[in-house]
Amino acid sequence: MLPGEQPPASGAEHPDHGSLDPADNRTRSSVITARAAHTFEPVGRSVAAARAFVRDTLQGWGFGDVVDDAVVLTSELVTNAVVHAGTAAEVVCLRSGDGVRIEVSDRYPEREIPLQSSGVAMGSPDREGGRGLQLCAALATRWGVEYSPAHKHVWFRLDLPERQVGTRTAGPSVSTELLPLADERVRVAVIQIDSEGAVSAWNDDAQELFGYPAKQIIGKPLTDYAAWPHTPGTSTGIAEALCLSRWEGSYGIRAADGRVVPVYASHLRVRDPQGEPSTVCLLVRDDERAVLATPQRGAAPESAHRADGQSTDPFETFIGSPAPDDLDGLLQRTVERSRDMLDGDAAFLLLATDDETELEVRATTGLPSARQRFARVPVDTGSGRYGTARMPAVHEDLSAVPGAVPLLNGTGMRSVVTVPLKVEGRLTGSLGVAAEGAGRYSNEEALRLQFAADRIALAVESARLGELERLRRGSLSFLVEASDLLAGTLDRDQTLALMAQMTVPTLATWCAVYTIADTASEPYLSYVLHEDEERIDGLKALLGRIDPPEPVPTPGARIWPAPARAAHEAALEASVRSLDDEPHHLGSGIGSTLTTAASVGGETVVLPLVARNRVIGMLVLGKPSEDHFRQENLELAEDLSRRAALALDNSRLYSERMAISQSLQRSLLPPDMPEVPGVEVEVIYRAAGEGNEVGGDFYDLFTIPDGAYGFAIGDVCGTGPEAAAVTGLARHALRLLAREGYSGPAVLERLNNAILDEGERSRFLTLLYGELRPQEDGSALLKVVCAGHPLPLRLRQDGSVEAAAEPQPLLGVMDDLELYEQTVRLEPGDVLLCVTDGITERREGSRMLGDDGLAEVLKGCTGLTAGAVAARVMRAVERFAADSPSDDMAILTMRVPEPQRN
Repeated sequence: MLPGEQPPASGAEHPDHGSLDPADNRTRSSVITARAAHTFEPVGRSVAAARAFVRDTLQGWGFGDVVDDAVVLTSELVTNAVVHAGTAAEVVCLRSGDGVRIEVSDRYPEREIPLQSSGVAMGSPDREGGRGLQLCAALATRWGVEYSPAHKHVWFRLDLPERQVGTRTAGPSVSTELLPLADERVRVAVIQIDSEGAVSAWNDDAQELFGYPAKQIIGKPLTDYAAWPHTPGTSTGIAEALCLSRWEGSYGIRAADGRVVPVYASHLRVRDPQGEPSTVCLLVRDDERAVLATPQRGAAPESAHRADGQSTDPFETFIGSPAPDDLDGLLQRTVERSRDMLDGDAAFLLLATDDETELEVRATTGLPSARQRFARVPVDTGSGRYGTARMPAVHEDLSAVPGAVPLLNGTGMRSVVTVPLKVEGRLTGSLGVAAEGAGRYSNEEALRLQFAADRIALAVESARLGELERLRRGSLSFLVEASDLLAGTLDRDQTLALMAQMTVPTLATWCAVYTIADTASEPYLSYVLHEDEERIDGLKALLGRIDPPEPVPTPGARIWPAPARAAHEAALEASVRSLDDEPHHLGSGIGSTLTTAASVGGETVVLPLVARNRVIGMLVLGKPSEDHFRQENLELAEDLSRRAALALDNSRLYSERMAISQSLQRSLLPPDMPEVPGVEVEVIYRAAGEGNEVGGDFYDLFTIPDGAYGFAIGDVCGTGPEAAAVTGLARHALRLLAREGYSGPAVLERLNNAILDEGERSRFLTLLYGELRPQEDGSALLKVVCAGHPLPLRLRQDGSVEAAAEPQPLLGVMDDLELYEQTVRLEPGDVLLCVTDGITERREGSRMLGDDGLAEVLKGCTGLTAGAVAARVMRAVERFAADSPSDDMAILTMRVPEPQRN
């Protein structure tokens, strides 16, 4: 509870996993310093809008540490309000010095809220709803539910993680004899290197140490003066070290007198005032490294004592204080310390998977780390203790036992010592140090390394679990956003694009989606995406030349080596062909081929897209040359593939339904319109929505005996298959009965009986039916029956508008109808306008176009052709309201043209 808040009159508060202890020992301020609020309407898109509101608010406040948890909790609580409860939701964010409180209120207080202390089960996590309070209990620092007569109020609080202040590192008090020796004056060279690797600053101590004045060396590359210790198989040089955020170690500087001065350096990557990256280098003589070096491990932990008799922390002694606060930094520091401790040429650390069957490379030094990162090797590579990572092992010469340490294959390392990292008897990783010479290590080095591994194992496992927890929360937020995006479209092409865009570059460097139309069809390459758009065409061409992966329904990711193999072969063939070409003939073809090969040369995995117990496609994810996937990313990709498969199958079903609907809609409209001599006829038909419903409005114009023409325009109540059935019945019955010679009233009475015979499937029908007979004097005679339909309007040459028929009962309601027909003569220049109620009932707020509004539009159409009249009426209807039409609209116009004058 924040200061000044009253406990809820009725409700529950759940602090810290259900504990009711109200004590709060925080020392930072809990005073509210900022407030943000927004109300979201009870519609589905409000959930995504609420997530975006909370994310933007917390990131603007600098609360990035708790954004993912806050977004997940807000998403669940707002979903409960706007989707399940169907009410508006108000979201309030309150900032204080030590955390954030988020409140979600809805207007459905009578809903039962299960409480942990009530003994009521909180439900299964697999249910559609009811997870909000479970997540609050799992993620929030404190949470609660409050009630009022008109609102239910759920709130949760997330505290910012504590950040230690004060002393970051300190060494023990030791006697004077044990202090490191220094010159009469310790000189610290301060050198700044710009983004191009050139020296931009050179202090007086640097001049004193190395003999170069500042004006002589500023502007020149540091690499011209650095004597860097190169080790075979090591890819990191001085240029790479200057690009790291932090680096510490030894190398040499060539002095003005030609000798190499050994130095100990500490590099820090910063930005200059213009925002450009630069590196600050602090250098001292190597024998004075204690000035800069992080505290090293002593000879033995038992001998490390402070002046007060208390022992120092063995972990801090080995890893240095302060220890890195992130997993990657901790692992990298560990391999560097291990290499230095055993005077090795390389070191590596691998972490075990949950089932302890594989080890994943997470940190190396002295090895091509970029190539090996996240590569996986088996825990047990052979028989005996030397073939397993579960026991310490010393290999005096790897050339005698090739493959004993797969990670070192091809690196030139000869001797190696490896030890396991274990926590409570469970294998959590493996630490190794290697050297280029044979016979460098014995059991004594193995014991020293094992002692160090035992000191760091718990810290590494704790950091790994913390990283997994952060990844899990980030993954949950990612999947929530992905599900929302995939649920927001039913378009197949857009679904494919979303699948690829969500994986690249978050989970993979490139992505391909194969789709399978049916069980008898082969996989088809439907979509390809690369994080570099210029490589998409080459990647698509490469994948098009190889057979698609097998559509195996087994869940999980499986390795697909075909793309990397094909890319390698294509690059080799292109290189061979280019050997005979002149240099100036070498075009972009070989370069493009090699670029594509590098793009897909890494690990490639295939995940099946399974929906409704059928493989409907495959999601292919790839990495560039020699790169590997993290296991956590593959698990996240598997979760995404399940959601994407269902979304893709839904879009397929929707497309099939739309195609059937549109085909049926076309079958309900006349195939063509006959030309009526002496009469202009024009029809405009606009279906509402996206074409996913059939039925509704229809029109027709057809020939009947004695040189006459039948015409009709109607509107069936409702949409869907039932309405479509009545529409088809009406159109075909009108043609059949009229061509049999029945009069207008007789045609409609028989149609009425046919509709009633449909029983519960029937729908009432409004219909305007008429017979048109052109006359020899240039006029046209019409006999019309208006059965419950909007009345036809007649426009005379003088601009007057009048109804051309009287209203009569609609069809499909009463058994006995007594209908009659009315005769209308259209003189030259007259227009007859027939519309459906989608025209007259067009609305903008409380206003409706209506019959009077339609008549006003028609008055302005004097002298226009039938087509121009129909177009003007439709344009006026569309402009009447800003929203898209919610009903079908049909317009049928007939005009008798005036005789042409010579």
